[in-house]
Order: sequence, then C-alpha cells, then structure tokens
Amino acid sequence: MSGKAFSFKLLKTDGMARRGEISTPHGIVNTPAFMPVGTQATVKAMYPEQVRETGADVVLGNTYHLMLRPTAERVDRLGGLHSFMNWPHTILTDSGGFQVMSLAQLRKLDEEGVRFQSHIDGSKHLLSPERSIEIQGLLGSDIQMQLDECIRLPAERAEVQRAMELSLRWAERSRVQFEKMGGVAKGQGLYGIVQGGDVPDLRVRSAEELAKMPFEGYSVGGLAVGEPQDVMLRMLETTTPLMPVDKPRYLMGVGTPDDLLESVKRGIDQFDCVMPTRAGRHGLAYTRFGKVNLKNARHADDPRPLDEEASCQATSGYSRAYLHHLVRANEALAAMLLTWNNLAYYQFLMKGMREAIEAGSFAAFYDQTKADWARGDIAPR
Repeated sequence: MSGKAFSFKLLKTDGMARRGEISTPHGIVNTPAFMPVGTQATVKAMYPEQVRETGADVVLGNTYHLMLRPTAERVDRLGGLHSFMNWPHTILTDSGGFQVMSLAQLRKLDEEGVRFQSHIDGSKHLLSPERSIEIQGLLGSDIQMQLDECIRLPAERAEVQRAMELSLRWAERSRVQFEKMGGVAKGQGLYGIVQGGDVPDLRVRSAEELAKMPFEGYSVGGLAVGEPQDVMLRMLETTTPLMPVDKPRYLMGVGTPDDLLESVKRGIDQFDCVMPTRAGRHGLAYTRFGKVNLKNARHADDPRPLDEEASCQATSGYSRAYLHHLVRANEALAAMLLTWNNLAYYQFLMKGMREAIEAGSFAAFYDQTKADWARGDIAPR
C-alpha cells in the first residue's frame, strides 16, 4: 500500500483524448483505463495475478452483491476487500445503482433509498445513499461511487428527469456520508454520476450541478442501457465538455472495443464492462482483427492461434482448432483461455491508445485500429 491520497494528473491531450494518471492508496491507474469487472470479489475464470499481468491497474467490485454475500461487515473483519481477494492494487466499487434497474422486479424505490428483496434468499435490505457509502467504506475500496438511479432507455422525459433529480439529491447525501466516514482522510475518492438519459438538456443540468459538488471524479451513467451507439456518443459529446478538466471521467458499463475507442476520442478516461469476460465464457474472442466466434465449425481444422504476434499466451499459444474443441466440449479451460485473451486484448487496446495520445498520433491509431477490425480474422496474416 503506497499510502498516497487520491489525485489525478492530466499528462497529455490529443484532441479530446486524454492521457492521465490516477493515484490511489493502492497504486497508479494509467488512463485511459479499462477496469475488469470482479462482481463478487473475483474476475470470473481468472486468477488475480493473471488479471494484473494483462495490464490491469484496477478492478471493479459490486456493492449490491458483496452486501448480500459475504457481507461488507465480514469483508471488513477479514481485512478489507484488497486482502480478501488478493488484489493489492486499486479497487473501484459501484454503488448498487445499476441493480436498481437490473433487479427492478425485486425492489421498491423512494426518496430514502432502494428496498431490495435479495435474489439469493428473499431477505429484505434498504440500500440508501448512506448505506451504500458505508458498505463501500467497509470494503475499503479506493474509488467509490454515489448511489444513483439508472433507468433503461428509451424512457419518457418525465421519468428521465425524475431519476436525474433524485440522483442529484442522492449525490449530496453520498458526499456527506463519504466525508463522515473519513474517506478523504483515508486517501479514497468518491465519484458523482451524471444522469439524464438521452435528453441533452437534462444531461447538461446534471453535469453542471454535479460539477459544483466536491467529488474526486465524475462519471457518466445511464448509457449502454438499450440505446444505439450513436445516441450514447451524442450524449458524451454533450456531457464531457461540461465535466471538470482536472478530474477523471468514467463512462460506466461500457463497452465493446469500438465503444472504448470512440469514447476515448470524446474525452473519457475510465471504463468497465462485463463484455470481455462474459464473451469469453460464451466462446467469443476479441482480437486485433475483430471478433472470432470459436463455436463456428470453420475453426475446427484451423491451426493458427488467435494472434501469433500477441504477448498473451492464451492468444498466441493455442490453436483455433483446440479452442474450438474446448468450446464445443464445454470445457472450463475454454472460458479461462478466452477470458484471458479478451482481457489481454482490451488492455492492449488501452495501452495503444495511451501511447498514441502521448505521441500526438491518436487520429492515426484510431484509423488503423478501425481498418484492422474491418479486415477481419479470416485473411492470412
């Protein structure tokens, strides 16, 4: 543990794209950064050491799930989340706000917070802004999130506005609780979350109001929840210019490699998404030359690795024919190797973007990356 307080340093810009460093008590996060999702204190099908070796500086834990099992109080007694999951690097925890949407049939929401019925055993819980921050404090995460209400799109303007205004009120309460729990003194950071759906003026109001509050970072929430990519990108173009330049910007729950490339172009610094790990468990690999579905019979006799030039052993060390066999045989090793490949590719992409921004060549990197994806994986290399 470095003992450093949370801080952000903007090192270089190239257009809207930004290269920076986030300092936390558990190390440096190089941005733009992709954060693998470790919902239940584990990145599925991966050892923590493997996750680190892919280039990840930070992983994400889920407040709602850890609240239910094993409970934040137990994790605290056992030394905190870093020790519990053997990840001595930076951890970000979400607030439980996404589950307000995804588990809508199991909850009731009012001004106080969200009353959940556990999907595990039916027990009842209140997740208020104060309780969400308390849980994240007990977990000991370096970067914590305000509780917000995330709604699916499309939605009526009145519903989007109601959720956005509630999230602003919850942001203030989250901040008060964060300071009450000594988060600043512990060197931790709390992020506010911009809401407003696909309504530009509501996004503007949310971003402007949040910028008045003393958060260590700012997030864009409520996107990648059913809207087309072009709507998401338009909302980023509306929102990011209003977010503080000297604070990190986090786009929550995003996304595909193309989403990452387009969003960095529009000024985003941090991402998380279950996509690379979930895809790996379902036979889909992400590579420099696009997606490869290992379920397809055309791979059955293909001796090529996914990418012989990759430094990741899962990518360069196993034939497509073998990976296809593992997927078709439903072997656990299929999920392990393809998840490893996918996370390594995501980190390769982020590293490439960081280096391109540093060199002032982001536009050329953007064009080359798009061209490689368009070429596809069938052409001989």
